[in-house]
Amino acid sequence: MNPHPLYPSLAEFIELAKRGNLIPVYTEFVADYETPLSVLEKIDDGRRSFLFESAELNDVVGRYSILGSRPRVYFESRGAEILIEENGREERFSTDSDPLTEVKRLMGRYRAVPLPDFPPFAGGAVGYIGFDVVRFFEPTVSPPPPDTLRLPDSVFMITDNFLVFDHRFRRLKIVALAVLDGQDPETAYREAGARVHRIIGRLQAPTCSRLMNAAPIPASLQAISNTTREEFYEMVERAKEHIRAGDIFQIVPSQRFEAPFRGDPLALYRALRFVNPSPYLFCLRLGERFALVGSSPEVHVRLQGRKVEIRPLAGTRRRGATLEEDQRLADELLRDPKERAEHVMLVDLARNDVGRICDYGSVKVTDLMTIERYSHVMHIVSHVAGRLQEGRDAYDVMRATFPAGTVSGAPKVRAMQLINELEKAKRAVYSGAIGYFGFDGNLDSCIALRTVVMKDGIAYVQAGGGVVADSTPEGEYQESVNKAMALFRAIERAQQLL
Repeated sequence: MNPHPLYPSLAEFIELAKRGNLIPVYTEFVADYETPLSVLEKIDDGRRSFLFESAELNDVVGRYSILGSRPRVYFESRGAEILIEENGREERFSTDSDPLTEVKRLMGRYRAVPLPDFPPFAGGAVGYIGFDVVRFFEPTVSPPPPDTLRLPDSVFMITDNFLVFDHRFRRLKIVALAVLDGQDPETAYREAGARVHRIIGRLQAPTCSRLMNAAPIPASLQAISNTTREEFYEMVERAKEHIRAGDIFQIVPSQRFEAPFRGDPLALYRALRFVNPSPYLFCLRLGERFALVGSSPEVHVRLQGRKVEIRPLAGTRRRGATLEEDQRLADELLRDPKERAEHVMLVDLARNDVGRICDYGSVKVTDLMTIERYSHVMHIVSHVAGRLQEGRDAYDVMRATFPAGTVSGAPKVRAMQLINELEKAKRAVYSGAIGYFGFDGNLDSCIALRTVVMKDGIAYVQAGGGVVADSTPEGEYQESVNKAMALFRAIERAQQLL
């Protein structure tokens, strides 16, 4: 008997091959000894890989963790210039549309055959869209300030090998997508099965991870900002002038911090996952010297079937030391007129964005201004949903909602124009979207907040605050510093593992 049986069977696969050219082949194990981190450590080739996890409300681990490495296709865009790497070959060209159109063309080669009871992620294009890609969707947005990080505007990895942890049932699926590129189904099936068994072989290798101290550590890391305190104050005052003039109602200026860090992305991910569990946890290794590690609290947009969802998050307080203090802080947050006004404004923005691509009358605010609690903070959260129009797809959903109002402002286009005038450097990844476009047509993405950009031995963290009419420069400055320093505490903890 085969100790690692494959699903579906060869006979079932041959029947499925009549319905499409992309079919999952997988085996399944009890996931009691391995963790997503230990598995990624074993399969990561040090160049390109991904890990997505979730810590839900009250720090409960989300049901699924998904990870993979060695993508079939690598895609990046810089302005209109496109790079595609596949099978050891490079293709470079200028797009006459936008980067998402080119990702859609790549994904359009594949006709995925769904399997029953498969996890939500069944393969797709995993990566990010940087804030400045918005110029393709909103041409009136002015050019960005100087590009000091020199990162791709977007990166996607089309993966045909991945693993899915189901934490509810303690199972691990090892998946290879069989691609029928003119070859007969039996050959494609056996090739996919061989990839599954190669991954099994790598999982049988020992790990040598170091223990990470759970005790509090002193703050010692000195991070440098690209914006002085005085410059940030001036940004806020200029933003308020535009608010008084009626140009905008709200805007989110930011600053970027940096500090040396020569550690591994997985070490930083371990630390961030420990100190700041969030609904969207991710570690994307996008080259030997470029990675993204983050713990975003906020969905950008989600599409499942025809259901489009956005969950605006604005308004934050720390968690209380006791149940009584926690409730007092929650009540105080919900009564704060500034927080309420800002949140309602962003809910209206989300309704407008979703309404651009959903059926008329289908857009609803299903939850308005509820409190969600996480490990260190609580937020005001609302939920906006609608039914996607016929003929629209996940790429249309991303265009219509990008970037989120919670990281730009209102009205959104004018706020983005002012952000490019006020800030000192191109935002790049910060406040863009991180997630995946699935082969099944679904989309899941978070806002690139609480995200560390690792590049050439430097860790970069960007943070901002929502400026409204009664904001103070001191308050907004301190909010941005506090948000950034929370991530540098994780970097300090990760330094222990060097």
